[in-house]
Amino acid sequence: MHKLAVLLLLCFPLFASADCTDDIQHWAKTLRPDLQLDAEHAVCKINPGDTSQILAALPFAENVAQDGQGDYGLGVVVASATTGKIIARHYQAGAISSDAIYFYGLELDTARYQLSPKLRAFGVRVNYGGSSRPNPFESKVLNLYAALQGDQLRPLMSGLEVSRSTGEWDTRCAGEFTDTQRTISISDQSNKGLAALRVEQTVIDTQNRPKGQECERIAAKPVVTGFTLEYDGNQYPVPKEADR
Repeated sequence: MHKLAVLLLLCFPLFASADCTDDIQHWAKTLRPDLQLDAEHAVCKINPGDTSQILAALPFAENVAQDGQGDYGLGVVVASATTGKIIARHYQAGAISSDAIYFYGLELDTARYQLSPKLRAFGVRVNYGGSSRPNPFESKVLNLYAALQGDQLRPLMSGLEVSRSTGEWDTRCAGEFTDTQRTISISDQSNKGLAALRVEQTVIDTQNRPKGQECERIAAKPVVTGFTLEYDGNQYPVPKEADR
């Protein structure tokens, strides 16, 4: 089984190439000339699986208030690193909802998602945060894409929550927190031509409590479980308890 360090490796929210930023506005106008690009949160980078390509993820304000709350569409692009011309694309309306749990960024995940000898996928992570200090919240949600044919990218997996941190505390010390992390491995098993994805989940509960002048942090033993996602001929369905 080939391990992917999907939580730590090759997931940089910053632009990997200064040149690719010059094409972002052009790609946005090609994808959705009728919508306003949220340029602050748009990302692009060279594809390490094929350095002749640039990958980009572009959020578009579809119904967004001045405070940033509302619905965003998500455009995903594969473009030529030489010419900037779009090779493949996908657009999903209403892909991102920002409210009390607010959208604050995108990351391109280029870990080695080799689903078949000839097909390598890449990921887009959508980052969310909570606005309550007594009840902190942070979440990262992964979507996987691949160009199966023509100029259309296909979302092979949508909405897998790969990271979640929650808690409730008195804003000074005392409180309880839960951290959930999920990592993905490419399984040796396959279904309908594409490898299965093995997801390992690690949950750590932590308590903070005052101890004299200090704040003591006590972490419980990690609870490790797992599940497998199989390709059904169209996508990798994500179980309800693992999506957002």
